[in-house]
Amino acid sequence: MAEVIERDATLAPVKRDTPPAAKPPKLLDQVRDRIRVLHYSRSTESTYLYWIKFYIHFHGLRHPKDMGAAEVEAFLSHLATVREVAAGTQNQAMHAILFLYKQVLGVELGWLDSITRAKPSKRLPVVLTQGEAQRLLAATRGTPGLVVRLLYGTGMRLMEGLRLRVKDVDFERNQITIRGGKGDKDRMTMLPASIVPDLRAHIAERRRWHDKDLATGMADVELPHALERKYPNACREWGWQYIFAAAGYSTDPRSGVIRRHHIHEKTIQRHVKEAARRAGIDKPAHPHTLRHSFATHLLESGYDIRTVQELLGHSDVATTMIYTHVLNKGGRGVVSPIDRITL
Repeated sequence: MAEVIERDATLAPVKRDTPPAAKPPKLLDQVRDRIRVLHYSRSTESTYLYWIKFYIHFHGLRHPKDMGAAEVEAFLSHLATVREVAAGTQNQAMHAILFLYKQVLGVELGWLDSITRAKPSKRLPVVLTQGEAQRLLAATRGTPGLVVRLLYGTGMRLMEGLRLRVKDVDFERNQITIRGGKGDKDRMTMLPASIVPDLRAHIAERRRWHDKDLATGMADVELPHALERKYPNACREWGWQYIFAAAGYSTDPRSGVIRRHHIHEKTIQRHVKEAARRAGIDKPAHPHTLRHSFATHLLESGYDIRTVQELLGHSDVATTMIYTHVLNKGGRGVVSPIDRITL
């Protein structure tokens, strides 16, 4: 036994392979992770990733940590002078890149004074007359038509309407709670009485879908933020289900879970466009046009600007004031002199 130990002692030490160090996550994966930690929306995630990739390719695939304010200014100025993007588009790109440096790379760029700014456009929103709104709503059909009526009747943004859950509708108080709206703010709006019967019927049919999903083990729904970890069974509860659920299942791009999502926004966008065509409306109509029309028609009916601001969820009344410029009163409410004479 001692001899064996002696021979073993003379052996060369065995080289043990140390496990390779874990590779740091790729830059875009770091951006995704940070966006999700901060609970930004999927559309914001997609938009920020687009502009960050555009910025990197613009500078010949250089890593952002090797660039700084000068390169950011050059890129944003290029967007304004060469690509001639709108001011809002340039601002969107700037926020994406500032997010990259501040939130992901931990670099403060400060105020970018040398950027050539895109000239802001002052365009009035497209607003339907009440007659046009009536014709458009009459040309809608089925569940997309119910969504369209709800958007016009409440002033909700498209995604606010599609993300409504069963628990957000209070039929007794005739009100809807809009959760996680723009700026991650909650607010209340009215539930139009004319929509109640069709909405009740739709929710009853949606309950039958849910019962079938429970029976097949497919009743999971996406929950906001970390609620799924905190309440693991809530994703199958009726109150959390989307009211306007898709007819089929799809794979969640973030979690990889196969579940029933809400109707895709493009379905409603196409439906509004087609309804406007059938109704003979020549104005460019899209779901947000219904929100503009809702606000304008309330002001025409005599509701005060603060009430409309609260219903729309605007943080600044100045944003709501734009609708006072499109009221049905002609040019700033002025009567033309030609209308005061008899020809």
